[in-house]
Amino acid sequence: MNNSDLISQAKNIASENWGGAIVAGLVYMLASSVSGFIPGLALLLGGPLALGFTIWSLSVIRDNDFNVERIFDGFSNFGNSLVTFLLMVLLIFLWTLLFIIPGIIKALAYSQVFYILADHPEIKGMDALRMSEEMMKGSKSKLFLLYLIFGLLSILCIFTLGIGYLFLIPVMQLTMARFYQELKGEEPEADNIEQIGVE
Repeated sequence: MNNSDLISQAKNIASENWGGAIVAGLVYMLASSVSGFIPGLALLLGGPLALGFTIWSLSVIRDNDFNVERIFDGFSNFGNSLVTFLLMVLLIFLWTLLFIIPGIIKALAYSQVFYILADHPEIKGMDALRMSEEMMKGSKSKLFLLYLIFGLLSILCIFTLGIGYLFLIPVMQLTMARFYQELKGEEPEADNIEQIGVE
């Protein structure tokens, strides 16, 4: 499945409840922004928030459940998500010190870490990082192009006075969840087949 299909499917799912999708995106952005203003808090809360937003996106993709409270489910696995996040940031930083490109490659390789933790909360940080690397073999270029597409769309959103971000953020997150499903070979839930346009 190509990237445009993944984005189209994510957009169609979000359109089932734009209100819920936009609120979830706003809550995540607000929580992330507030933590970013306090030194050290972004590192402390980055993992649980990333895990929570991932749990939310998978619940939407799989069960059409837009419950915004799921964004905070990552705090139920606070210790593991924190350690995993810190390990990921540290490893990407160290690889970036060599050159920018190795850092980018590692960031792509570790992109599935929180999806793995969402499905398997008992898995420890280093194991999740290794599993993500294994999953991403042969798929890093596809994800890089997907990031480029969203990067360009983010620039365009500037010209909408920021309103476009309200729609783009949840679509981005749902697209990444569909990307994860595709890596796993996981078919969409039967209830979602019609709405995402899968034959």
